[in-house]
Amino acid sequence: MSKILLLYTSVTGNTEEIAVAIADMLQKYDHTISIKTFDMDAIDVEEIKEYDALLVGTYSWDDGAMPYEVEDFYDELEDADISGKLVGVFGSGDTFYTTFGGAIDLLGQRFEELGADVMEDWIKVDLEPDTKDFKRCQKLVDNLNTKLKEGV
Repeated sequence: MSKILLLYTSVTGNTEEIAVAIADMLQKYDHTISIKTFDMDAIDVEEIKEYDALLVGTYSWDDGAMPYEVEDFYDELEDADISGKLVGVFGSGDTFYTTFGGAIDLLGQRFEELGADVMEDWIKVDLEPDTKDFKRCQKLVDNLNTKLKEGV
């Protein structure tokens, strides 16, 4: 059984809906899942070491900007040793803007730069998640479970 930290922020409820779906999907694999939100829970990047995997969700402001409640975490990641840590990123955005889901990209790139083992499918949802998006979430969860079982 692996320990997974699911960390997210949501302003409209769309990213929260994705996070809840992912948490529900993880339940069938009997992992220990801790769910925290950027706006309600104190997040210490050193805490990441306690987990086998990290799933981070965010929305994007306007033209792909990072939400203010994620900024400190993003900056503090530089001080944490996350090399080899299994990480997945997800969130919502709006294709109306030139940069769709830019905050998701920023997080994924930051984790890669710091040597984390970032899952390939960065889930970006246009506003509200639909059936296709939940299938992508299930694929992420299945791939995460496989990697955890393999010890990768």
